[in-house]
Amino acid sequence: MFAEIWKWLEDEKVGIIGLYGMGGVGKTTLLKRINNEFLKTKLGFDVVIWVVVSKQANAEKVQEVILKKLEVPRYEWKYGSKDEKSQKIFNILKTKKFVLLLDDIWERLDLTEVGARGPNGEDNMSKVIFTTRSKDVCHVMEAHKHVKVECLAPDEALSLFRMKVGDDTFNSHPEIPTLAEEIVKECKGLSLTLITIGRAMADKKTLRRWDRALQVLKTYPSTSLTFSGMEDQVFAILAFSYDSLSNGPIKSCFLYCSMFPPDYEILEDELVELWIGEGFLTESHDIQRARDEGYDIIESLKVACLLDSAESEKHVKMHDMIRDMALWLTTKPGENKKKVVVKERVRMVKSRDFAEWKEAHMISLWDIGTVSLLDIGHEMSSFPNLETLFLRRSSMDEISTGFLEKMPLVRVLDLSYNYCLESCWQVHQLVNLEYLNMSFTSIKVWNIVGGLKKLRCLILNFTHIKEISISHLSSLQLFSMHGGRLQIACNEQKALLEELENLEYINEISIILDSDISVKKLLSSYKLQSCIRKLHLQCCSKIISLELSPSCVQAMVHLEMLQISSCDDLNNVKINAEDKGKQGFISRYNMFLPKFCKLHEVHIISCSKLLNLTWLIYAPCLQSLAVSACESMEEVIGGSDRVVEDNSGLFSRLTTLQLENLPKLKSICNWVLPFPSLKMIYVHSCENLRKIPFDSSTGKNSLKKIQAEQSWWDGLQWEDEAIKQRFNSFFMPSEYMDLHQVLGYGY
Repeated sequence: MFAEIWKWLEDEKVGIIGLYGMGGVGKTTLLKRINNEFLKTKLGFDVVIWVVVSKQANAEKVQEVILKKLEVPRYEWKYGSKDEKSQKIFNILKTKKFVLLLDDIWERLDLTEVGARGPNGEDNMSKVIFTTRSKDVCHVMEAHKHVKVECLAPDEALSLFRMKVGDDTFNSHPEIPTLAEEIVKECKGLSLTLITIGRAMADKKTLRRWDRALQVLKTYPSTSLTFSGMEDQVFAILAFSYDSLSNGPIKSCFLYCSMFPPDYEILEDELVELWIGEGFLTESHDIQRARDEGYDIIESLKVACLLDSAESEKHVKMHDMIRDMALWLTTKPGENKKKVVVKERVRMVKSRDFAEWKEAHMISLWDIGTVSLLDIGHEMSSFPNLETLFLRRSSMDEISTGFLEKMPLVRVLDLSYNYCLESCWQVHQLVNLEYLNMSFTSIKVWNIVGGLKKLRCLILNFTHIKEISISHLSSLQLFSMHGGRLQIACNEQKALLEELENLEYINEISIILDSDISVKKLLSSYKLQSCIRKLHLQCCSKIISLELSPSCVQAMVHLEMLQISSCDDLNNVKINAEDKGKQGFISRYNMFLPKFCKLHEVHIISCSKLLNLTWLIYAPCLQSLAVSACESMEEVIGGSDRVVEDNSGLFSRLTTLQLENLPKLKSICNWVLPFPSLKMIYVHSCENLRKIPFDSSTGKNSLKKIQAEQSWWDGLQWEDEAIKQRFNSFFMPSEYMDLHQVLGYGY
């Protein structure tokens, strides 16, 4: 089939190609193979663009993906209309020979509306290839050629299954290959099923487990796999992977992922915090240990092919078929499964919905119109079983009177991304509430007196709160008020820290501080230091030197992210050592000093007097470093080769390095570093940085991209020309970079 499709791609008269077939059959895998082949051979094409379209085709979403791929700066299109974006895309693509790969189309997508006009199969050499579950879509998309992607033949299916199981397990007993053939027959050549069950069997090396697997598969429904009725059979087979999950908590965590819309990229932190709020994790009494358990579960679900890594860093997503299967499972009796209702973009609520909602234990509403919310409030007398409510991306500015009174059992309430929401006084009525997220809202006052005695997790990221009091939240374990611009007065910041310090069960804090008084309070409290996970020092104008004692570093065992921004007088950050070397930080004893063992991300922005970041030698696990608009900085790591002996692991885990608008920067460090984990380096407006600490072995198995201005790259000085030639293939010229996009700001 691939050979046939490739011939069409070489045919100048074929512009649009459709690949159709049932869900999970391997259409996306085939499209990925085509994409990878283009990346290798090019075939004279200038650009290859991949877009996941999904069930509700959204032209603007497709436009944004295309514009990002074409590396058009966000400021040029972010606020433009759909027509303006279309014209911009058209103006760029009309000069290029392009390939547009559209995955998972459910209805006609107007390519002219998107801006990718053509190809017409006559005089346009560009190509559009798409996947769909419906042959009709091939017709409405006016495909010049289309082909049905069939289930795999028995030998291909067995080969795929064996690859996912692994030779070590496959050959662990002479009878396993025979049992594998029987299991493959039960999968009926469906690629997604073969992959999912193959991974589930990867660690099963006893005949009893393989016999049991075959027995279970044979008990599932045996109706034929037709397009209209495939769900029961496919879901039942896919459910085998769910049944193979090791325990109840991981099963609950998996099903919970279906609460998010199709193709939604779920932030891992957000997902784990929700699991903590729900009480799914056995370590929920200790937030840090619960996080570790949660991340382990995410990895287990990835290994089982029930979750995928998303395009964005630290995000995961669910394949549509897996998500549909998870929702299907919640409708089945047994195992105390909870009834789930998920609705997206609802503008009118139908009467039959209310009966379903009355039985629901979990309701997830996304982008729901204000009228619909009012209808729900008026029509529903109560939600007697409701324990979890997601209400995101609505246009409401307040919660209607009496709405929350109707759901007395709610324990988890997520009101995030309701940008207009200003009032939340009614939440005190939810006496059973354990988790509340009001991030990305316009709430300005949090001063609820009484109630919420069971609240364990309070998340207020990217809000504009001016007044806050939490002293009455006696069960609070997790407090997060990170991101955005702090608007709380200095004395109230200190009071907030004192309230946090006095809470008996608090063990995780993420917070912004913008005064020397509040910073001093933090640095004088062992309890606060030991709870800090994310810390943002912002506009601390009176701090000239930030000096941390070894005991302070030792206490901050959970610090994962540090951001320092707009601290105009700050010229030094250092770890005080008892025996200082000439540079104040270099010491033959520094290897014995405490280190920030969990610090993964550091962002330093607009600190005009800061000279260097040499203290980072005490952050051995650093993964992401971004430095921007620090006009006085001349070096990132100061000192000489004598530091190498004690700090040979410097930046050994760094994956992303961003340096932007550093006019005096001359050195990253004064010795060559291997950067064994480095994937991407971004440099912009650093005209005095003439050398980078690379040699022929730097980033040998990890480096993917070096992005900077062409003039900067051409002016770099290298030890020899061979080193430059090695890195030329990774270089990507860019005249502009969006710092927020690179760092993934948003949560």
